[in-house]
Parts: sequence; structure tokens; C-alpha cells
Amino acid sequence: VQLVESGGGLVQAGGSLRLSCVASGSTFEINGFAWYRQAPGNKREWVGGITIGGSTMVVDSAKGRFTISRDNAKNTVYLQMNNLKPEDTAVYYCKSNSGSWGQGTQVTVSS
Repeated sequence: VQLVESGGGLVQAGGSLRLSCVASGSTFEINGFAWYRQAPGNKREWVGGITIGGSTMVVDSAKGRFTISRDNAKNTVYLQMNNLKPEDTAVYYCKSNSGSWGQGTQVTVSS
């Protein structure tokens, strides 16, 4: 499966963004997905994930702010990010459980 992220941008602290990850191929429904992020100088870290059945988990620092969802009809996984903080600044990547990665989308949160 090929993955393409979009929706990143520059936002002020406290703002919101919704990232999208569109998957090509016929295996979307049988894949779970995860979101990762990587800030400059840091390792890539797991942000959250969604199972085939729609169960979700997010990292503790994002609980209450980030929500992951999927639309199987659109082959799309979403990361809704609210109350963004400067420390959320990073390149955000989508990954399928089958091992495919997207190219990433930049999120920059200004203070």
C-alpha cells in the first residue's frame, strides 16, 4: 500500500489541524495504521494508532488533544490535532501495519 499525507501547516499555539493519510491499493480495510512524528534532532516517535476495527490509542502527551479516525470508503486515516503546542512541531508520518510509510507532512506550531 502507498500512503500520502497532507494537511500540515503553520498554526499558532492553541490552534487545530487535521492531517489526512490516503492509502492506495485494495488492502486498506485489512490494515491498521499509525501516526508517527519526528522533530529536528529527535528520533521518530509513535503518536497513536488505529486498528482494523477502529480502536484507537494515542501517546500520553496527546491524550485529550489528538484523535485518530478512519474512513474505509475513502481509504483515509485522519489525525485531528487540537490545542496544539509548540512541542508538537514535527514532521508527521503515516504508517501501515504492513510496513509502508508516507512521505510526511510538516506541522509547525508557533508560540
